[in-house]
Amino acid sequence: MIALDFNLNFLTRDLSLYLENHVKVAFFGSGVGLSLVLGFSAAYVCYYLSSVAKKPQLVTGGEKFCHFLKEHCPVVSETYYPTFWCWEGRIQTLIRPFITAKPWVEYRNEFIKTADGGQISLDWFDNDDSVYYPDTASRPTILLLPGLTGTSRESYILHMIQQSDALGYRCVVLNNRGVSGERLLTPRTYCAANTEDLETVIDHIQSTHSAAPLLAAGVSMGGMILANYLCQKGRETSLRAAAVFSAAWDVFESTASLEKPLNRFLFNSYLTSCLQASVNRHRQILEKLFDIDHVMKAKTMREFDERFTSIMFGYATNKEYYKAASPCHKLKSVQIPVLCLNAMDDVFSPGHAFPVEAAKQNPNVALLLTSHGGHIGFLEGIWPRHSTYMDRVFKQFMQTVIEQGSELENL
Repeated sequence: MIALDFNLNFLTRDLSLYLENHVKVAFFGSGVGLSLVLGFSAAYVCYYLSSVAKKPQLVTGGEKFCHFLKEHCPVVSETYYPTFWCWEGRIQTLIRPFITAKPWVEYRNEFIKTADGGQISLDWFDNDDSVYYPDTASRPTILLLPGLTGTSRESYILHMIQQSDALGYRCVVLNNRGVSGERLLTPRTYCAANTEDLETVIDHIQSTHSAAPLLAAGVSMGGMILANYLCQKGRETSLRAAAVFSAAWDVFESTASLEKPLNRFLFNSYLTSCLQASVNRHRQILEKLFDIDHVMKAKTMREFDERFTSIMFGYATNKEYYKAASPCHKLKSVQIPVLCLNAMDDVFSPGHAFPVEAAKQNPNVALLLTSHGGHIGFLEGIWPRHSTYMDRVFKQFMQTVIEQGSELENL
């Protein structure tokens, strides 16, 4: 046994020496390996610079809004350089939650009542140490709406608050009913088409800080709710302007995209399970009106919406709900400045479904379309932990509206 161990160690040592002194030399010493590496690297750089790194497309129906953005928000005209080792849309979407840092934010929680007897959880970042706006009465307020199952602890929300903190603004996050640990008081959650909770929150903020400018930013489904709200309200809103990030403009097309085999495996099944877990947490109150066991057997988001969401909000069919939830059909009704950021390779919101023609007909709407970025990805830099392209768009647009907003009057 000892002899066998000795022979194995001897052979392993000789093999290592041979690989180091012969194979390595043969590959790199001859110049062939080095040439291959350099050639591949040069080809990749050329491909990246010619096909991946591109300036975004800015689409708007008015020259005034377009000129305003290009003058005050340079990010809309700059080339977007996605992280070179993960520029593909699905990869950006998958990696972003794990690679981006989560800045520490201390919230003040508040529950407000709704007309149906329910409650909404708001997380406030008051920014009482604001240097630029020490007067709390006039301190600008940014309302933030997270995605489908998101809360105030999502990294993209924390990054927006970090950007707002640097500008001296106050933030408040609308947590959809039942997702942030609070108890459901009524058998009702939320959906992309219903804006009643958002209206309640905006009215509450306005009554609490009536002298402060109020803006909003919505991400993914939060962006859909915000867009649908703006389409419904026109000019009858307290918001000065809004930003919408990675919204699914046409739910039919988004659903079809997410049901493709690879997307279903990577995203659809997981999100369906997250929605089911949320429902199961509130089974005691929801099972009075819904067949929860049937809901828990859904395999896709479409099946979940057919068995739960569309029924909860009174739609005759799921198709009726999806039509109501799709902002692309109503964008012409928006009457305040709205900047919308989407990536062409977002599998949650496919590029062919972007409301480009509708945006061209509305001087209040601007679409900022990047070639890459995925869904809420927009990673940039070699190691994209602390800032994304989306963060920069958010910061520049919010700051510009607060400081130069008078130029946007009468678009």
